[in-house]
This record gives sequence, structure tokens and C-alpha cells, in this order.
Amino acid sequence: MKRSTEPGNPAVKRVRKKGALKHYVWLYFMFETLCILALLWLFQYFYLPKYYRAAKKRDVVSVGDMLVSNFDSEKRTQYVRDIAFDYNMFILIMDENMNYVEYQNNMGDYSFIGQDITNHGYQIYLLRKTIDDSEKGSFTKPFHGNFDRDEIFHGRVFTSGNMKYYIYLESPIEAFDSTIKIIREQLLYISVILFELAFIITVLMSRRISKPIEELTDTAKKFGEGDYEVEFKAQGYREIEELSGVLDNARDEIKKVTDLKKELIANVSHDLRTPLTMVKAYAEMIRDLSGNNPEKREKHCQIIIDEADRLSALVNSILELSKLESSNSELELTEYSVHAQIEDVLKRYTLVIEKDGYDIRFEPDDDRYIVADHDKLGQVLYNFINNAINYSGEEKHIRIRQINKQGFVRIEVIDNGQGIPKDKLSQVFDRYYRGGKVKRETVGTGLGLSICQQILKKHEFKFGVSSEEGKGSTFWFEARQAPLVPRKPAAQETSAEIKEQV
Repeated sequence: MKRSTEPGNPAVKRVRKKGALKHYVWLYFMFETLCILALLWLFQYFYLPKYYRAAKKRDVVSVGDMLVSNFDSEKRTQYVRDIAFDYNMFILIMDENMNYVEYQNNMGDYSFIGQDITNHGYQIYLLRKTIDDSEKGSFTKPFHGNFDRDEIFHGRVFTSGNMKYYIYLESPIEAFDSTIKIIREQLLYISVILFELAFIITVLMSRRISKPIEELTDTAKKFGEGDYEVEFKAQGYREIEELSGVLDNARDEIKKVTDLKKELIANVSHDLRTPLTMVKAYAEMIRDLSGNNPEKREKHCQIIIDEADRLSALVNSILELSKLESSNSELELTEYSVHAQIEDVLKRYTLVIEKDGYDIRFEPDDDRYIVADHDKLGQVLYNFINNAINYSGEEKHIRIRQINKQGFVRIEVIDNGQGIPKDKLSQVFDRYYRGGKVKRETVGTGLGLSICQQILKKHEFKFGVSSEEGKGSTFWFEARQAPLVPRKPAAQETSAEIKEQV
């Protein structure tokens, strides 16, 4: 039954359309710009008067600290005069007997304390009492003084020698309404200019950031439609160029897999069709021609059996490779002798050596124990040797060489055949790769080296091939050596233990 694709059907998944990257980038930058402008207006428009008052208070306290630290200076009077002039302040220093020590009035008639001095200093008396009553021996407070002006008073007591001294400071808080107005006007102009610049810059920046990604997307769409000749050449910044390189490598690998898939189908079809055709042909020959001739019938039946075996081997190889690639095959790791395994594998080639004249020899190093799946690694050796037989050339020399190294054992299978071109070495372990013409009777299924590759990868063994055209090839792998286990002295070993070790 056909399912409805109407919007009301709950089976239809609704996908909300996403915005473009350049729009998101523009929005993010504009949001950041607005946040900066908001902070500028917050501090320059609303908090500027409060900040100014706090800064003025800190300056007055700082002047008091400087006067105390320079009180014993020989140039104290000049120093007080300079301070009063630089900070536009009233400064009065008195001893504990209310005698003047230093007096500088840079505020003139605007000074509240200065006027009070001429009126017998009642306010100074109150300020002194405030200082004496304070816990810290000082005070700082704002004051609304003469001529409707805001001021800051600061007083403190300190000791020099055996005498107490009092410092009285008065500083105006200048009205700067006109200054604030100018600052706010400038802030308005700056905000407008900054917003316009931010708008233009973010538009250009968002396009620059999104353009290479859009180019990659367009190229990827063509690639997804089956165009394997596309090139990912987006440029702009390092990450995009790195992504382009990765996508180019992915394209090459996918193209390679696609070509291998086509080649695999063609090769499997060919390898299946040929024996099936021969099975059918010889079955018809038995039926029509040799059914009554025992000798011919036996020969034709043997050919049918051989072709069936070839079909069975091909199917088994395909199943084995599929099992290895799907990670359904588990390794059964054991410790065993390298010599014992290689010698066991070579026993299978006794007939080949005697019948076909192959010279297959093992060049051993000192025997070592390795950790591996005995059966699967034996399959690797068997496939490497079969491959060497197929490509060994007319001299038919094959060498299996053992090389012991620190922590591992290197096994090499060497032939003296036609060799492999350098540009084809990377394809040797691909399915159905064939390096040259070989006789059908000995070529095998064409999947042997692919099976070797999967087995060695599961073991995490290093492996590879080296070759020189006209001189032969060397297939190799490196197996992990088993940990050394202390053994008993020879006199204490039983015959059964010796036999087991051998």
C-alpha cells in the first residue's frame, strides 16, 4: 500500500529549513557590535558622572597620602603650593594646638573652609572633632558648598615626632554638563559610524567565510551525482584548504572502490562463467559422446570435479574475505614456533616440487615463538607462496626467509619472476589484482592477497611488498615475538617437555 506523503501524515518527517551560513555569521557579528555599543553607552552616558565623582574622591585621598609622606621634607611649603595649584585645591595643615603649619587656598572665595577661617574657624573645629571621632582617623565626604557648588572634604590626623597634625583638604567637583553633552554627541556620531562600518564589514566577512564552503557544497553535489572528475579546490583559509584535500582523497578512494566494484563484478562473473561453461560442456559430452567409454567418461568427470572444486574455492574465498571485512572473524591467539609452522606449510608443496620442478626453500634464522592465530597466519603463508608460484618465472626459484629482530620476526616470501611496476605496487593487495599473464591452472581465485591483507590487519602486523621489474618480488610481514619465558636447565627437563618445546 502506498503511503501518503501529505503534510498532515505523521509518517512524513518535517525538516525545518535552516538559514545560510553567511546570514548566521552576519547576525553574530552584528550582535557583537551592538553589545559593544551598548557597553559604550552604558558607561559613557549613564555612569560617567558617578565615575567622575569616584575618581575625584580617589584623587583627594591620594593627595592626603602624598602630603603625609612628604611632611618632613625641607621643601614642604613649595610642595604643598604645587599640589594645591595642580589639583585646584584648598590645603590646610594644623598642629594639635590649632596652629597653622601649612596653608594654601587655590579655590579663593569658592572655598568653604577658607571663608570659615575668617569666621573664627568653627567649621574647622567640627571637622577636627569628626576626625578624632572616626575609627580610621580620617574621613572623606561630598559637600554642597558655596555658590551652589559640589565639593569633597577630606580630613585626617597623623603623627610626626611627638606632635599630632591635622590635614584638611577641599576640592571642587567641577560642573561638566557641557563636557558630558559634547561627549554624548560624539558618542552618538561614533555609534552611527561604527554601526555602518560593522554592517559593511560583517557582510563582506560573512560572504568571504561562506563562499568557499558554498563552493565545496556545489562540488560535493556534483560528486554525489556521480561525477568523479570534480576537484575540490575551495580556498580562503587553512581549514577549508585542508577540508578540500580530505575531500579530494575521499573522492579518489571512492572512485577507486567504484572501479574495483566494477572490476570485481566482471572478474567474478568471468571466473564463475568459465567453470560453469566447462561443467555444462563436459556433462553434455558425457551424455552424448563418452557415456559408454569408461576412460573418456572418467577423464571428463574429473574435469567436472576440478571445475566444481574451483567454483567452491572461489565461493569460499569470497565468503572468507567478506567475513574478515565485516569483523565477524575472531582471532585465536596462541604462542607457537615459527620453524614448525613454515615447515608444516611447505609439506603441502612436496608434490609441486617433485612434479613441476619448483625450487622452494626455507632460509631460517634461530627459531622464535610468535603470538598469532596459527591457522590464519598459515593461510597468509600459503597464499604468499601460491602467489610466488604463479609469478616465479621460468627458473621457479622461491625462498621463504626468516629474519629475527628486536621484539618481532620478519617473514619474507621471495620469487624471481617478472616483478611489479612501481605504479602498481599500491594495488597488489586489491581484490582481483593480477600483475601479468599466468596459466589458468595455477592462478587461484584472485582473492588470496586481499585475504592476507585483512588477516594481517586484524593481527595489527606490519606487512608489504617490494619489487623490481624483471628481478622478482618480495612479500613480507612482521609477527610479534612471544614474551620470553624462563626455562628449566636441560638436565631438569623431561623428555616430554623437550618434545613439546620442539
